[in-house]
Amino acid sequence: MTSLIETYDETRLATASNTVGHALEAGKIIYFPDCPIELPNPEDLDILRAQLPRQLNLKNVSYHPEAGRVRGLDKESPIGELVQKVLINHSDRVSEFLHSVLPGLFDNALVGTCSFRPIEEQGRNLKPHASNELIHIDAGAYGATNGDRILRFFVNVNETEDRVWASKGAFPSLLRQYGSEAGINEITANDLRKGPLDHLRTALLQSIDKLGMPVSRALDSSPYDRTMRRFHNYMKDTPGFQASTIGREEMRFPPMSAWMVLTDMVSHACLSGQHCLNYTALLPLGDCQYPKLAPFNLLAQQGTAAH
Repeated sequence: MTSLIETYDETRLATASNTVGHALEAGKIIYFPDCPIELPNPEDLDILRAQLPRQLNLKNVSYHPEAGRVRGLDKESPIGELVQKVLINHSDRVSEFLHSVLPGLFDNALVGTCSFRPIEEQGRNLKPHASNELIHIDAGAYGATNGDRILRFFVNVNETEDRVWASKGAFPSLLRQYGSEAGINEITANDLRKGPLDHLRTALLQSIDKLGMPVSRALDSSPYDRTMRRFHNYMKDTPGFQASTIGREEMRFPPMSAWMVLTDMVSHACLSGQHCLNYTALLPLGDCQYPKLAPFNLLAQQGTAAH
């Protein structure tokens, strides 16, 4: 494995205490050689692996708890109910596990989508901003995070093939090296605060939510999230950044292994792999044990220092 990986086997996990959360906030990828939660039964996984690639109409198939529905499948799909059952059950199991290993950090988490990625990532020929093959940091999960942390929990449910990732390190070093070129090195704390128009947008979207049309999480925005999106797009749009081997590491996740990472913190790309479960949650910045390491505060501190 690489310097980014922090491995927790069954024995270490049993005595982990608060170390898992500390490692996450420090920019580590938490790797579980054996998935620590119960997985969908083999028969259901066989069906998903065989049928989902032919029935997909979006990038992935995902369960959206805010809407209570699955998106990404053909409307007439005969496996729609099975997909929803599998993804809801998996989401519940991951949430229960995270409550136990991330005390305090996960207590007030907002559980987001749970998805199945059934397509081989290598060679998908997606547009750069949608491509998982290009190294990036995640930005704007559900529109506006306002500085809250993006946690993702992955399981490789491919029976035979590894899932291969690449990274160029964590946000603090990336900001130092590329912040100026990306145009985000002079952002200040004041620049990251929501202004009147942002507050108005949020209020309008929340009012629509009350009518039974949950859209605010997807369409809301904030100065922080727009700054992170600028950095995300810089990485994906800059061939020199992608081609450079400086700080680049590759890692392999074998079948039925799992890993979790703050994807707003650790840069990542999926170079190859097919069939992966992906769970997302937002962790409040106020619950972090090391808030000074969070991208929101690093941006504010760097901008303040520059002035």
